[in-house]
Amino acid sequence: MNEAGLRPRLVTVAHGTRKSGGNEVAREITVAAGLALGTEAVCSYVELSEPLFEDVVAADATPTVVVPLLLSTGFHLRQDLPRMAGGAAGPLVLGRPLGPHQLVAQAQLDQLARVGARPGDGRLVLVAAGSSDPLATRDLTRAAELLGRLWGSPVEVATLSALGRRPAEVVRAGDVVSPYLLSPGFFADRARSESLAAGAAVVADVIGPHPLVVDLVVQRTGALESVRQTA
Repeated sequence: MNEAGLRPRLVTVAHGTRKSGGNEVAREITVAAGLALGTEAVCSYVELSEPLFEDVVAADATPTVVVPLLLSTGFHLRQDLPRMAGGAAGPLVLGRPLGPHQLVAQAQLDQLARVGARPGDGRLVLVAAGSSDPLATRDLTRAAELLGRLWGSPVEVATLSALGRRPAEVVRAGDVVSPYLLSPGFFADRARSESLAAGAAVVADVIGPHPLVVDLVVQRTGALESVRQTA
């Protein structure tokens, strides 16, 4: 609780994209989480869209918990966000990425079901944006393991940039593809086009503002509030 006896505000931070629909996903998740928590909730971005995270935290001294709307560890999380948070005008607690997590995997499974893909329908490939941070590779391996448990068979991983193998190297004719991406945008378009070009039978939609993602943001916010109260 802050000095007024109210919950600290929630600030989410997504990567940001020039594609408006991608930014809207982050806003929808943030609004839904704020309503569930009964607290002020502000959506922000690392880059490419406004408001920028560093501006949001620098402009208001309200006690804040920050939930990154990122699916794995990477340089944004380990370097950019801590640097930006250092300029906060008030007390702030920065959380970890949303994934890998069981709720994210379940949301992916639901998106697969929406396009008619069910466990046992074939080989499944998880396609992620990719990172040059080796810790992100670890997280993607874990995300594939969690999704594989729900799918009932091992899940392969492909990335669109930096470390890892590309969809053209991993996806086979007839495969099912699950984008490990929260929002539409540049990487989502590439995940679909490159997977289909490699022979994928079906490509699910991005995870989007799924209710389970909102639930996870609410959980993370509660955990961060506990950390702030004991700090």
